[in-house]
Amino acid sequence: MAGARTDEIAAAAHANKAMLYYYFGNKRRLHRAVLENLFRQLRSGVLAAPARADSPRSRLLGYLDAYFDFLATHPNYPRIVQREAMQAGENFHWIVRKYLRPFHRRIVHTIQQGIAAGDIRRVDPNHAAFTIIGATTSYFAAAPILSQVAGHNLLAPHALQARKRALLDFVENGLLRKGTRSR
Repeated sequence: MAGARTDEIAAAAHANKAMLYYYFGNKRRLHRAVLENLFRQLRSGVLAAPARADSPRSRLLGYLDAYFDFLATHPNYPRIVQREAMQAGENFHWIVRKYLRPFHRRIVHTIQQGIAAGDIRRVDPNHAAFTIIGATTSYFAAAPILSQVAGHNLLAPHALQARKRALLDFVENGLLRKGTRSR
């Protein structure tokens, strides 16, 4: 944010600099509006749809599927969140309170329900949620580096499909009880 110039932002957005100031007042409020838009998309795309699934197993896989798709369409999300975390300002506390904590709780609750239903083996739900969220997020955060290591673009459509299959397979084989796999 400190390095971003309003002239550059206006040019990249194909907008008039004066209109940016008119609508947002200053760069800080513009930044907040961008964050709010990003996290509204996270909430509506990830947390809304899987809640309708029948079983905890289906919901858990639905959350993972939707989260992966969200990150695939917003590959800068991990770096944006990390930057806000490093600044530890009011935006980060708001993001955690309104979006990240509820997302984590939803995953934990779903895992707890799956354990109670016998679909998910007994694990620490918090650590399982951290592993699922972390494994998904870290792929996108590290993709620029790992693409260089792998020698090909890990954000290309075929690479994303392969990664999603591998991640779903890992979760299904690591958490779900035998005989409950769906894919």
